[in-house]
Amino acid sequence: MESVSVWCALLLCCLSGAELVHSETSAQRQSSPESVKASEQPQPCPSDLHAVLREMSAALAEQRVRIQQLQAHNQVQEAKLTELQKQTSEQLKELQKQTSEQLKELQKQTSEVLPIKEQLTVQDSKLTELQKQTSEQLKELQKQTSEQLQELQKQTSEVLPIKEQLRGQATELNSVKARTNETENQVASLKREREVGQVAFSASLLASGEKTLGPFNTHTNLVFRYVFSNIGNAYNPNTGFFIAPVRGAYHFEFYIGAHGASEASGATLVKNGEHIFVAYEHQSNGFGSSSNGATLLLEPGDVVFLRLWSGTRIYDNENRHNTFSGHLLFSM
Repeated sequence: MESVSVWCALLLCCLSGAELVHSETSAQRQSSPESVKASEQPQPCPSDLHAVLREMSAALAEQRVRIQQLQAHNQVQEAKLTELQKQTSEQLKELQKQTSEQLKELQKQTSEVLPIKEQLTVQDSKLTELQKQTSEQLKELQKQTSEQLQELQKQTSEVLPIKEQLRGQATELNSVKARTNETENQVASLKREREVGQVAFSASLLASGEKTLGPFNTHTNLVFRYVFSNIGNAYNPNTGFFIAPVRGAYHFEFYIGAHGASEASGATLVKNGEHIFVAYEHQSNGFGSSSNGATLLLEPGDVVFLRLWSGTRIYDNENRHNTFSGHLLFSM
């Protein structure tokens, strides 16, 4: 708006100036020859004034368009400002409402906090009293602890000699225990030797009935099924093997017999598969028998048994003609 006013004022000034110049020129022409000479000098052309006026009119038109644009822009800004003021007013109301509610809630919380604060004050006073009592009790406890420590130190000084005596007694007791253990081991060893030393057995060929065994083409192991005694269980009536339980001297003996015939009767004593000795008898009629025996040094696990000699035979019945016996003389 100010630009338009300025342009209008300039236009009026120009028009007024042009008229004034024209009047002065006419007066000077009528006054003197000098004026006439002066009038002969070049003056502004009306066409130039019209050009200026046209330019000013164009500028004025531009300013009008600019003003219209500014007015439209101002209207949009005024609408936005109005909407913003409306929103701001609503937000302010909502904020005032929230502030009022928060104020009420704060007042409510304040009313609730007051009793708690009073309780805390009471508890604080109680805590102070408790701390005072605790401090007194701690002092008393420290006093008692100091007295107990002194008493403990006194008892410790009295216990030390007793402790030394106990150490001496413990050493002596360990020595007694060692001697006792050694004695116990010796007793256990004697018991084992006594138990193992009681080894003896005696058995016959058949458990029942009568039977002639042989002759066979090869040596055949004999199993004496009927056991008279088996002290120490070193003899096995299922295999006919005697297994030495300890190292020692063992005595063995056996008896065989059969009715006279073309075949002889014979058996051999075997130790760990090695032939030791044989008992042999042959007669054409009647009942013939034979026997043998030996003392052997056996190691634990050695096996002793009898074999029927190949091509021979033996006979047994309830009279027990064929027997195998052995026992430990002494361990080594």
